[in-house]
Amino acid sequence: MMTESDIGTTSDLMQEVIDIVAAEAMIDRDKLSATARLDELDIQSADYVMILMAVEERFGVYISIDSGFTEAETVGDLVRAVAAKIAEGSGAGA
Repeated sequence: MMTESDIGTTSDLMQEVIDIVAAEAMIDRDKLSATARLDELDIQSADYVMILMAVEERFGVYISIDSGFTEAETVGDLVRAVAAKIAEGSGAGA
């Protein structure tokens, strides 16, 4: 599981989330960047579910369907939503 110091390495987190999106949505990784718009990547509803499950498994966090994850418009938004959930999980009550 990632630590809070790992979260600070946004570039690393960005690359991991991009890897997950590329694998689960079967999108060429070269098309994915922080500014890539999710609606222009032709990601289907089922792909979002698979991405969500892969993110939860990889980072050991729970992300509800009504979270910022579903409001993400770009890959960067998605990374920020994941980072927030990781921070919540590792820093809650600390």
